[in-house]
Amino acid sequence: MARPRKFEEDRAVEAAMRAFWNAGYEATSTQDLCAATGLGRSSIYNTFAGKHDLFVRALRHYMDVHNRSLAELMDGDLPIKEKVRTVLWWAVEPDPDEPPGCMVVNTSIELAPHDPEIAALLRHDDAKRIELLRAGIEAACTRGELDSEHDPAALARFVAATVNGLRVMARGGADKETLEMTANVALSVF
Repeated sequence: MARPRKFEEDRAVEAAMRAFWNAGYEATSTQDLCAATGLGRSSIYNTFAGKHDLFVRALRHYMDVHNRSLAELMDGDLPIKEKVRTVLWWAVEPDPDEPPGCMVVNTSIELAPHDPEIAALLRHDDAKRIELLRAGIEAACTRGELDSEHDPAALARFVAATVNGLRVMARGGADKETLEMTANVALSVF
């Protein structure tokens, strides 16, 4: 019995996501995508209409997975300092099976300046991530975990910027001690 097409597409998108995340859009060839997904060139073009379409699907998948994890964390019962520590440590101690850095940050640098579709997608993702963080921080202020003088939106942007910086540092080869030191300084705000 043949596997359902949706399953094959999901598996291919996940594999393509890892290939793009590791090498970037421009450096990932169609042959690289064939090797990563196990699909032939014609299957990639028949299923995804081309490299750019597959990249958009892979980027959306990356965003969905990471934003879902962030939403679950922010909706949970941990104190805000532990929530923020968890978010920071996702960058300090990333899953060793994942490529270094962040696909969103890499894409922001590589494609956003000259690809309006990608730039709009990234702006939407940034707004969503900031809103998830802001809501979690605002709830902590309401519970009295943080002083009311704290601006939840500013703190959310600060956390997001710190995570992005940590991911760039990691991609550039920063060691764990350097990443921890940087994350601990950011965590001291909370």
